[in-house]
Amino acid sequence: MQIGIFSVGDVTTDPTTGRTPTEHERIVAQVAIARKAEEVGLDVVAVGQHHNPPFVASSPTTTMAFIAAQTERIVLSTSTTLITTTDPVRLAEDYGTLQHLTEGRMDLMMGRGNTGPVYPWFGKDIRRGVELAVENYALLHRLWREEVVDWEGRFRTPLRGFTATPRPLDGLPPFVWHGSIRTPEIAEQAAYYGDGFFHNHIFWPASHTQQMVALYRRRFEHYGHGSADQAIVGLGGQFFMRRNSQDAVREFRPYFDNAPVYGHGPSLEDFSRQTPLTVGSPQQVLERTLSFRDYVGDYQRQLFLIDHAGLPLATVLEQLDLLGEILPDLRAGFAEGRGAHVPDAPTHSSRLAAREEVAA
Repeated sequence: MQIGIFSVGDVTTDPTTGRTPTEHERIVAQVAIARKAEEVGLDVVAVGQHHNPPFVASSPTTTMAFIAAQTERIVLSTSTTLITTTDPVRLAEDYGTLQHLTEGRMDLMMGRGNTGPVYPWFGKDIRRGVELAVENYALLHRLWREEVVDWEGRFRTPLRGFTATPRPLDGLPPFVWHGSIRTPEIAEQAAYYGDGFFHNHIFWPASHTQQMVALYRRRFEHYGHGSADQAIVGLGGQFFMRRNSQDAVREFRPYFDNAPVYGHGPSLEDFSRQTPLTVGSPQQVLERTLSFRDYVGDYQRQLFLIDHAGLPLATVLEQLDLLGEILPDLRAGFAEGRGAHVPDAPTHSSRLAAREEVAA
């Protein structure tokens, strides 16, 4: 079980001080947060990809490479790689290079992106989002597995005798997750390839998450990749912790009320009841997070969004310290009763060892 954090790289005004961080401050903060995540013992840090204000996450491979150079152990991932508006050839080359630079300490999560204006900036039509995701990933999948590719599709220039370089590290392409909030076709895509499925999980009730994960598990088994409970599942989550739950609610409320993603909507209390957002004590966060297994089963990756809504860097680092304190109990709770046949989260080294075992 991997436990980590993800960021969307937003530049948001702190509602308690009225101060807006600069883009430079937010970019540098992402590196500081990643170093802290490794220090407290987390397994994964994931960065987003956005090409519009108020975000600074336009170049995830650059950020991931710099973080990798500043860390030793933590896995670098993406919270979204825009498979719809990014050329699959560039994805094959950029993430292939990153795989070598990190010695395999990376993976990526494909997503469609839901910001309408971004699509035409890259010559795409948001109404073709699912079709773009399916076709572009089919090409990327081949580019990483075939030395020479001839290809023709609907959305980009044909390829004739093309070889993506560099070739994957150890001949093993990066592991791919497919992320979705509400799109069954993406769960189907993940299942078809035997890839991981990451459910965003932060805006929807448990019943919706349960349905999406169950669909992916059924189709994973249908395509012959293993039993349904061996499918590779990841979940998002949100929390804000203080030693005393009342302090947590009081401190986080202005950030929630003004957050671009969910502010000016349901109350903090209603949103916390209806989604996985947990604002309270470390014990409350521990218990709520472990309850996710009740409706998705044993899974492989849990990422938390804690770097958002204008929260200052010092507060985010404090949240990481608190998460580090409950991390042993989280690991123990997720391990309890976990079937021996349920796979661990895939890593480059574990996948390489599995391949060598099969070959032997």
